[in-house]
Amino acid sequence: MNKQLYRIEEGKMLCGVCGGIAEYLDMDVTIVRLITAALTACSVGTGILLYAVAAIVMPVKPV
Repeated sequence: MNKQLYRIEEGKMLCGVCGGIAEYLDMDVTIVRLITAALTACSVGTGILLYAVAAIVMPVKPV
């Protein structure tokens, strides 16, 4: 089984990063979004920076 991390287009809110991470980790996307929001709130912008880097680096999932 060859898993790869992708951004997803279906069900995305911004760039599809949280959806791709949730799919990769086999988790609910809401939990990943809440963790991202908490990281952003607690770390004064670290979550925003990490999200932006992930949106640039992660490829879009092929259809």
